Amino acid sequence: MYQTGFKQTTSLRSFFYFKVINMKRKSLSKKNRFEVFKRDLFTCQYCGSTPPSIVLEVDHIIPVSKDGDNSIDNLVTSCFDCNRGKSNIDLDSIPESLQDKMKKRKEAEGQIVEYNKFLKKINKRIDKALVELGQYWFNLWENGEDKYVFGASRRPSIKKFLKHLNQYDLVNYMDIAYAKRVNASEYSGWKYFCGICWNKIKEGGER
Repeated sequence: MYQTGFKQTTSLRSFFYFKVINMKRKSLSKKNRFEVFKRDLFTCQYCGSTPPSIVLEVDHIIPVSKDGDNSIDNLVTSCFDCNRGKSNIDLDSIPESLQDKMKKRKEAEGQIVEYNKFLKKINKRIDKALVELGQYWFNLWENGEDKYVFGASRRPSIKKFLKHLNQYDLVNYMDIAYAKRVNASEYSGWKYFCGICWNKIKEGGER
């Protein structure tokens, strides 16, 4: 009788523990998940992978079982493999149903759509910056009144600079280059400006 009672008590404890943990865990809305994805640039924070090669998930930094909550500061973007890799369960032993596969595929497709929207916004912002920076540069040298922008040969350099430096910094470096090379050619000023940018990027990498 004692053994039976012990087993029942243990079983009840397990049941209530399971129930408490599940009561703590609240599902994340699709909107909140994508807010975390956007904050983390749609990149797995463990391995650096991005869609469409992987499916992203939201992971709790402090697990729910240890009183972790759903606040955005406790959430991080993880790929499916990295997130499951933290579990003690061998994934190979869990057969994936057709329904699960379809659900995962639908989630992956949704992430690709959102990821492409995200990239489109970034590219649109970069294109806008290219126009504004080009106009500013040629207004310095040509008094062009926004008539000129950077051509195809210079746009790749500006794009590279924008990956490491902000637009306001670039305007400042343009002013410096113009002041130093105002009596020289515009091309000389351009080379001087590029030199400033590469030095600033190098300084940032050495910190």
